[in-house]
Amino acid sequence: MTKNFKCLVVSLGLVLACSTAAFADGNAFTPLNFDDTVYGTPANVRTSSTSNTIQAPVSTTRQSVAEEPAGNTKMQNAIIQLDNAQVDVRNELLNYKSKYADVDAQYKAVKAERKALDKQIKSIESRLKKIDKQKENIRKNMI
Repeated sequence: MTKNFKCLVVSLGLVLACSTAAFADGNAFTPLNFDDTVYGTPANVRTSSTSNTIQAPVSTTRQSVAEEPAGNTKMQNAIIQLDNAQVDVRNELLNYKSKYADVDAQYKAVKAERKALDKQIKSIESRLKKIDKQKENIRKNMI
């Protein structure tokens, strides 16, 4: 009973540890548009309870390149470079996989040929042994 209980506790702990990612709140940082996302309520969008006027929200769209943070273009360039590197690595992987498939096919062909030659060698050796035995039997009968 204690062995089953220990197994149950360990399994439950493992499930809880692995399920934390499923319960996690979404990713707040997306590298391509991290400055477009607004979390919470900005100070200039709050409504005033004493007056009936609502202030207009400030536009978060980019109006010019001068307003854009300098790190944003660097981050996007870095992501593009990583994407290009990933494409290069995938192409290299495909090249190696095709070379591997060719070598594997050659290996299987050579292996099959080796196996066939081994069978032929064994059959010829067995025929030689039979001939030797027949020669010995004939010699014994002659004497």
